[in-house]
Amino acid sequence: MSANILISTENMPYEDWLHYRKLGIGGSDASVVCGINRYKSPVELWMEKTDQLPYQEAGEAAYWGTQLESLVRSEFTKRTGIEVKRVHQLLQSEEHPFMLANLDGICEHPDYETVIFEAKTASAYKASEWEDSIPDEYMLQIQHYMLVTGYQGTYIAVLIGGNTFRWKFIKRDEELIAALIELETAFWNHVQDNTPPPLDGSSASARFLSERFPNSVPKSQIVLPDTAQKFLEEYTLACEQLESITEQKQKAENLLKQMMGENEIATSGDRIITWKSISQERLDSKTLKAEHPALYQKYANKTSYRRFSVRTAV
Repeated sequence: MSANILISTENMPYEDWLHYRKLGIGGSDASVVCGINRYKSPVELWMEKTDQLPYQEAGEAAYWGTQLESLVRSEFTKRTGIEVKRVHQLLQSEEHPFMLANLDGICEHPDYETVIFEAKTASAYKASEWEDSIPDEYMLQIQHYMLVTGYQGTYIAVLIGGNTFRWKFIKRDEELIAALIELETAFWNHVQDNTPPPLDGSSASARFLSERFPNSVPKSQIVLPDTAQKFLEEYTLACEQLESITEQKQKAENLLKQMMGENEIATSGDRIITWKSISQERLDSKTLKAEHPALYQKYANKTSYRRFSVRTAV
């Protein structure tokens, strides 16, 4: 192994673990940096690394993945006869110190000597992603680990839906590792310079802009550069497509409701459709303001936001 041991993680408090996560890019960050993560954008990760956004608490899937790690590890040993050694260390790349790795374990391979072991759990709905290969985000994660450690391969084992067990051996991919080095280096430069990576269409990018520019200066005006025309065309086209798709969606919904009539639940193939009656109580703020203005002012909560619109100049 060519990595340095940054610190022992055995019995490390969670708060300390969060601190060390901010010191570099870990394996679970690799898919975010590459822009293929389904749950987090590069801007959101950048905000976490620069202390502008707290790390998200692990969800149910991540929690149970951690709880079941030992079971996956022992089942892998039972089925393959390969013993897995736990690694209670946060590892750091010698060549790229901002690249970190927290391995589930290491084990032996007949052709590559020591290799990485990675344990996963997956929903039954994602079983197809494990048929011929492994999900892209996990491929990037283990290639990142091999980049940090110098190891030539990884055993990855997964428990799918609580009742299907699979394992695969993935070799080191130098071409993919070269791409990771380029993308992760560029991302970490943004962290060090405290400049955001290119914005995308994620909610994290929108939140970043709202927090960076919370208020407009009244009557202030600028002329945008020529490059703005490209984005205006994209915005206009997207609005037109959204209107068409929204109308198409509403038409399908209306026809399904017509078929259901007064029925609350309907089925079609493997789909279940519900159209329920729901009662809600809402405060009539308009009447409260008119009849009890002092009381309304006492409890009114004033909020502000910036509204974005595009129109043709007259």
